[in-house]
Amino acid sequence: MRVILHVWRQDGPDAKGGFERHELSNVEVDMSFLEMLDTLNEQLIVAGQDPVTFDSDCREGICGACSCVINGRPHGPGQKSTTCQIRMRAFRDGDEIWIEPFRSGTFPVVKDLMVDRTAFERIIEAGGYISTHSGPKPEPNASLVPHPIAEEAMDAAECIGCGACVAACPNAAAMLFTAAKVSHLGLLPQGQPERWKRAKSMVEQMDEEGFGACTNYAECQDVCPKGVSIRFIGRMNRDYMKASLCEPEVQIGPLKAH
Repeated sequence: MRVILHVWRQDGPDAKGGFERHELSNVEVDMSFLEMLDTLNEQLIVAGQDPVTFDSDCREGICGACSCVINGRPHGPGQKSTTCQIRMRAFRDGDEIWIEPFRSGTFPVVKDLMVDRTAFERIIEAGGYISTHSGPKPEPNASLVPHPIAEEAMDAAECIGCGACVAACPNAAAMLFTAAKVSHLGLLPQGQPERWKRAKSMVEQMDEEGFGACTNYAECQDVCPKGVSIRFIGRMNRDYMKASLCEPEVQIGPLKAH
């Protein structure tokens, strides 16, 4: 199949960028989107041109590094898919495809389609940990967790930190990412010692990084490749309010399903 690509090219965060037009006529429908970009780069290298810079690692929908906006949608067409999981069969012969990096002031462009997402790492550093002893593996029955709580914690833990939520949000908010990281630890017994401090510290770091506020558009949930729900934002907001207003003491006891 043949496709016409409009690829964003930019030398760095302070450089002026723009779209560059390329045509590919040897695209196979079973190629992944990144394999198609590999083909484009091979063509550019043969022609003595600078290849397109883009991020990738696992190429299995696990790491979230492959952060591209394709035809205006973070990660591309479809639901619950990363860019590397998009197959060229999702497009038609002769289609024009617009490819650009995630757009956010907190994700400065490194080059072309690669952005700097270390702001997420600083949010994690602010409280995404537990103080549970890291010695020998504990007895599984030592910390009983009701099944609904375990399932909800796993739903939050599915977040891979790709940043699609930020790219899709009209406010460039990182609430879904932060809420997922706050919630998956705050739901479990092991996460209770830092529960309130975690919520307060991570939200404050998120604000310090310059991310916008949530106004419940739910665009973040729609583009999340793992389907993380915005209900975790509400849960994080409750924990943050308690931590800010009441400064509750840590109470480790039976967990209730939410």
